[in-house]
Amino acid sequence: MLGSLLVVAGAVGATGVALWLRRDRRYESSESVASAYDAWTEDRLLEQLWGEHVHLGHYGTPPGSCDFRQAKEAFVHELVRWSGLDQLPAGSRVLDVGCGIGGSARILAQDYGLDVLGISISPAQVERATQLTPSGLSCRFQVMDALDLQLPDQSFDAVWSVEAGPHMPDKQRYADELLRVMRPGGLLAVADWNRRDPSDGGMTRTERWVMRQLLNQWAHPEFASIKGFRQNLDNSVHNRGEIITGDWTQATLPSWIDSIIEGVRRPWAVLSLGPKAVLQGLRETPTLLLMHWAFATGLMQFGVFRIRKG
Repeated sequence: MLGSLLVVAGAVGATGVALWLRRDRRYESSESVASAYDAWTEDRLLEQLWGEHVHLGHYGTPPGSCDFRQAKEAFVHELVRWSGLDQLPAGSRVLDVGCGIGGSARILAQDYGLDVLGISISPAQVERATQLTPSGLSCRFQVMDALDLQLPDQSFDAVWSVEAGPHMPDKQRYADELLRVMRPGGLLAVADWNRRDPSDGGMTRTERWVMRQLLNQWAHPEFASIKGFRQNLDNSVHNRGEIITGDWTQATLPSWIDSIIEGVRRPWAVLSLGPKAVLQGLRETPTLLLMHWAFATGLMQFGVFRIRKG
């Protein structure tokens, strides 16, 4: 009996590794990003495990014990306070760039009284975000490319973007578009996965291999560094405000291992979706472990950026 279980476990593990080694999620174009997020949304695995927030959590400084999903909500409130969005008058217009299934947008609307438009390049995410949003909440969603915002200049009081930058092949255009749609005096809040800046040390052979996996597995063309994206913001013709940056690596670091442990805490969240979800979870586990290693060793950093536009 034990031998049979070991054979089954080995076969499942081998299948998971084989799926991880596939190259079907390498960045090719904006369509490959949309397809990846459509698939992640439609299989419901991320939503079942992570809840409504497809981003990391904030565990405090120094990090403390915190429920995984509560840490994700805490992250939104921390970024709101750090960026000054909590000082906006009720009814202020906010653009959420890379809104996922709308978790952050709903908090901004419900807890802070803001009028939020969330955009995603994934039609499946926009559909699910709309389904999850109660009627009467000042929060709506549209399919839109962050590098080509179909929105007027200076039409928002604030722009919010969390963990969307790694999917942008043109970081300067991304910065330009975020700032273009902000009115004078408006606020920018960005949080992103960033690589170590080349000026702070080149990559070792091991780091280069890890970096390639982090890019290929989750449809990323390239990561900006904190210094690099700050320069993109500074170079934008639409920016006339002071740029403030921060490093939240330690506060968010527990998220990666928690993402794996959550499958143990809530096994039926995975099992209820069937065998395919189990294999999908196994496929994601090596990348989550590599992300943890990269952020723990300094190859990656979690950067936050804020501006009050002049």
